[in-house]
Amino acid sequence: MRWMRYRIKTRTDAEDIIISTLYDIGLEGAQIEDKIPLTPLEKEQMFVDILPETEKDDGTAFLNFFVELGDDGNVTVEGEKTSPGELKERIEAELEDLKSFNLDIGEGTIELEATEDIDWINNWKKFFHRFYIDDILVIPSWEEVPPDDKAKMVLHIDPGTAFGTGMHETTQLCIRQLRKFITPETELLDVGTGSGILGILSLMMGAKHVVGTDLDPCAVPAVEDNLKKNGVNPEGFELMIGNIITEKEVQDRAGYERYDIVVANILADVLVPLTPVIVNQMKKGAVYITSGILNDNDKEFRVKDAMSAAGLVVTETTCQGEWCSVTARKP
Repeated sequence: MRWMRYRIKTRTDAEDIIISTLYDIGLEGAQIEDKIPLTPLEKEQMFVDILPETEKDDGTAFLNFFVELGDDGNVTVEGEKTSPGELKERIEAELEDLKSFNLDIGEGTIELEATEDIDWINNWKKFFHRFYIDDILVIPSWEEVPPDDKAKMVLHIDPGTAFGTGMHETTQLCIRQLRKFITPETELLDVGTGSGILGILSLMMGAKHVVGTDLDPCAVPAVEDNLKKNGVNPEGFELMIGNIITEKEVQDRAGYERYDIVVANILADVLVPLTPVIVNQMKKGAVYITSGILNDNDKEFRVKDAMSAAGLVVTETTCQGEWCSVTARKP
């Protein structure tokens, strides 16, 4: 299947009205490109493995609409065929109508481009190949372990489109810290577990039991699949969907003074409000491993200040690339 892409250059303030207007003529599912900064809630719901880097918002936006392109060169809108040029003229007429109401839609220019069908579900796989974290081999299911591989541990991981792969420095920092503290008696809490990388590796390293929390329901099948791929007993990994910072029910289910290790690979802006809550889930003497902290003094100090205010003692800071991990202990 082929598609004709209609790319409209506009302004962020006009996105909603243009999308609504063009919906009325049969264009659905707009893909939006803009530079609007993430809200605190959006940041909270993100996973650090795929942290976006955005430019300064200049008010410019692009709206992309994809319309099926037939072998005869026509496009189909609401079951009716028309030429790509005729549809462009209809869009231009709608935009002109909006301008007549003194709405600032920016340039309002339209670019056309024919595109081949894209397998959005599997296209990401071409970017994910096996890699090493020290002596741990991380490998996707569609690749085979090399016969001469000498890795001490092999983690099979299929993160899918929703979560990271473990390639990010923040994840690797956490893994290296976990190896220092895990014992056969370890009860571990993984906040923002995603595809379950940290929790599953902890079980493979010998941890007794893992509880993971996540905001995204997609974590459920992701963790289930990755447990199965690695032959890890699913009874050792309990997953909860919800916000442990704000939801008392999740806090109660996770349990209090229960964990030997808490690991949180999240943004610094989330670690600050998380810390005074999560300290209640930690046993005396428990270790708190955090990552997702940009290597600048402001964010690092904010996380450390939050730890100190919660009664934790900072014991170690490690960095890789532009990222830091801060580890603390509950007295």
